[in-house]
Amino acid sequence: MTSSPDGPRDPDAFELYDLRVEVTGPPDRTIYCGARLGDYFELQGEMLKLPPGQGFSIYSLSTLLPLLPAKQRVSDPNDWMSTDAEVACPDPNCPTRFRITRTGRRRFTRSQVTATSLAGENPT
Repeated sequence: MTSSPDGPRDPDAFELYDLRVEVTGPPDRTIYCGARLGDYFELQGEMLKLPPGQGFSIYSLSTLLPLLPAKQRVSDPNDWMSTDAEVACPDPNCPTRFRITRTGRRRFTRSQVTATSLAGENPT
């Protein structure tokens, strides 16, 4: 086991940020993507969680999905992924923005998320 500033570290472990994606925008403009100001979802590991009774446009989600795995990773403070947090709605007529916030860090082990070994071997 290697050590880190937080104590002993499992060599099989890695960390990802939990994310919250919230709908923001000017309150006096019409929203066309079906969202409401304050709507949100959370991402914990690979699990996307919506509050009960709330939906999310697949078109808005398709804009956000490519960014989320990168936003979950620990990044250099100079990397734009560490600082830029707002994504525009894909509808050019919609003023909505989606704010991505890192809310905490979660530790995973490789064996929790894949059966493939570090050497690239799959179990039979």
